[in-house]
Amino acid sequence: MIKTIKQSAVLLLLSLILILSACSGGKGDNESPQQTGETNDPTNTAEPVTTSVPLPYDAPLTGLKLENAATARPIVVMINNYAAARPQSGLTNADVIWEVLAEGGITRLIAVFQSTSALTDTIGPIRSIRPYLIDIGDSFGAVLAHAGASNDGYAILQRQGKPYLDEISNAGSYFWRSKERKAPHNLYSSLEKLRTGAEKKKYSMDKQVPPYTFAEAGSTETGVPASDITISFLLKNYNVGYKYDSAAGLYKRSIGDKPHIDMNNNEQLSGTNLVVLGADHKTLDNEGRLSVDLNKGGSAILFQKGKAIEAEWVRAPDGMIRIVKNGEELPFVPGKTFFHIVPNKPTFEGHVTWVQN
Repeated sequence: MIKTIKQSAVLLLLSLILILSACSGGKGDNESPQQTGETNDPTNTAEPVTTSVPLPYDAPLTGLKLENAATARPIVVMINNYAAARPQSGLTNADVIWEVLAEGGITRLIAVFQSTSALTDTIGPIRSIRPYLIDIGDSFGAVLAHAGASNDGYAILQRQGKPYLDEISNAGSYFWRSKERKAPHNLYSSLEKLRTGAEKKKYSMDKQVPPYTFAEAGSTETGVPASDITISFLLKNYNVGYKYDSAAGLYKRSIGDKPHIDMNNNEQLSGTNLVVLGADHKTLDNEGRLSVDLNKGGSAILFQKGKAIEAEWVRAPDGMIRIVKNGEELPFVPGKTFFHIVPNKPTFEGHVTWVQN
């Protein structure tokens, strides 16, 4: 009788253990794949789904997406484009590059730096400034960096209180000379040094630049095919060529029939938009110094997405030069833009040609 009671107790205890185990759902080392979201199927090789969040800010002069807002005041640097000064350094970091005649038929490059984070990269060689180059930099509300100026240029800078850093007269310590080239084609600086110089001179550094208008598809104007472009200045070895790379959506730049390279990284200069605009030029003296009218407006051609669009340029109320057609501003494709100012004489059209390859 006692043996029977003990057997019954053991059986009752085992039943309770089984019931408790079932109620617990088998947690612990015996979790099922369905409960944990895992699978033991060796054929399941699917990658986890990830979604990229678009960067929240647009650079005002390139339209490119940025992680942080680009609020820095632009620095505009006068770049030597003499043959002995090529290849230059730092141009691939510029948001916008202007090209315009200087005296003697040579051209000068005006590089606008605003959104780049490459503050320590070398920029140059750096050369002198002229009144119409001041005008270009002024349209961006920029601090101007240069080495010397014409008499008229100094008069504008000093009498009008422009924010400028001149290696010769007021900011020599923010520039350096390279031993690898002969003067005057060996003067350089960096955005780090130039911004430090501007702050030391107590120039306001939070002046906002008026943005360009951008659209991923570019202008809706029809245009005509144009993939191989030549822009002619007075001297042949300053003629500029661009070939459109449809796969990259870029116009790759050459000068004097050679690829135009940035010496910092050995990259060929390129842009998503090219602008050629015609302006009245006047020779002022026996040195060949020029005045260039950047207020009158006139004919322009916009190249983007492998096509040429005939348009006009205007000096807008915000001071910026903008490209318009039928009274509406034409948007740029996000990326870098090259502007080229050519004389209206003998004809504007004679300075730019293109073919469709």
